[in-house]
Amino acid sequence: MIYNSLIILTTFCFMEFMAWFTHKFVMHGFMWYFHRDHHDHSNTSFFEKNDVFFMIFAIPSWLFSMFGAMNHFDFKFYIGIGILLYGIAYFLVHDVIIHQRFKWFSKSQNWYVKGIKRAHKIHHKSIGKHHSENFGMLFVPLSYFKNPA
Repeated sequence: MIYNSLIILTTFCFMEFMAWFTHKFVMHGFMWYFHRDHHDHSNTSFFEKNDVFFMIFAIPSWLFSMFGAMNHFDFKFYIGIGILLYGIAYFLVHDVIIHQRFKWFSKSQNWYVKGIKRAHKIHHKSIGKHHSENFGMLFVPLSYFKNPA
């Protein structure tokens, strides 16, 4: 039980690095075509081309979970669960709290929420492919938690 929980927690934390890496080098790199409308707001519908990245991250979660379950719920299953939990956290933080695609937590005054919103706002200052900063989602530099506006 503890071993499986450690696998889930480790995978969840590793996914923050994967999200940062993918955001910096893939989304702001060769897959900018899909991510651009998220920055320049050129898309007027509820869905963005950027939403394709949910599927890209969902596939490994599904595969790890499925193959782990097929192998008597071995470690692969718990890796899949860690990826899934990170995906849920990413959705809640990025799409619900920061971008308010759903108005569930629109009036939060929590210090953590203010800090991540501030870091993400700095990231979106650049509407182009280059010159952005703060590519992480859940773990951002501590400076954004000091007097977040």
